[in-house]
Amino acid sequence: MFNEKGEIHRIIGTGVNITERKQAELQLARKTQELCQTLNTLKATQGSLIRAAKMAALGNLVAGVAHEINTPVGTAITSASTLESATQSILKDLQTGELKRSVFEGYLEVAAECSHLILNNLTRAGELVQSFKQVAVDQTSLKARTFNLKEYIQEIVTNLTPTIKQTPHRIVISGSHNILLHSYPGALSQVMTNLIMNSLSHAYPNLAGDGDDSEALPYPAGTLHIAVHQQPGEIIVQYSDDGCGIPLGNQHRIFETFFTTARKLGGSGLGLHLIYNLVTQTLQGSINVSSVPGTGTTFTLFLPNRIAEKVPD
Repeated sequence: MFNEKGEIHRIIGTGVNITERKQAELQLARKTQELCQTLNTLKATQGSLIRAAKMAALGNLVAGVAHEINTPVGTAITSASTLESATQSILKDLQTGELKRSVFEGYLEVAAECSHLILNNLTRAGELVQSFKQVAVDQTSLKARTFNLKEYIQEIVTNLTPTIKQTPHRIVISGSHNILLHSYPGALSQVMTNLIMNSLSHAYPNLAGDGDDSEALPYPAGTLHIAVHQQPGEIIVQYSDDGCGIPLGNQHRIFETFFTTARKLGGSGLGLHLIYNLVTQTLQGSINVSSVPGTGTTFTLFLPNRIAEKVPD
């Protein structure tokens, strides 16, 4: 028998359930949209921080090279001033007829020495400017080109000389002089610069002034080693230091965004994350790390001989 009252209650109850389900779906959609917006904001913020880190690295490079150029330019200016003074003196003696052979010979010695110093120091300054110009242009452009790998790494190290000279460490570059790489040199420059600066900042804590001096480990002057190798289809760049190493519990996290153990010292946690993105995305390669606490750390880059050209992110 048809129960009109019961049927009405069933229909009303079904309608209530549908309304509640629609409300839940709408609420879920709103939450999903909010989460997507938050995620996009975080990605944009991360991108801005990474760009800022890149510009900060370039700014440090500019400051370091400018400081390094001051020495040869200053020496050249001093030598030119000495030569000018000696020339004025010899001209005065010549005009008054008091020029002696011994005085003239002394002037020639001064002129030869000053000319030598001026030429050598201006050549050195020119080399620094050219090296910086190439690396800086590469870092601010997104163009791929073919370059000699070992020579380019030497240019990168040359630009970091002012910073390295403030430490007792040294950099050794080994491998074939004949390896050619068709890739984005600016991205490689950023990777190598960040790896070196990371070692200088964190691998030798007592020398870098990290932490409590009373607990500093006795790390002597260190050696940073860059080795390049070529094998079929790819090029291997191996970077290593002989510093304090990375604790085993942190090794699987070092490429994570914002992960750092030096937050109180101003570490942003973006350096190694930037390296990972540049190697895997821009340079289209891969990177791994191996480290033994107390012995040192090695980063190994596997790069294609010739990159598939595209505009990197």
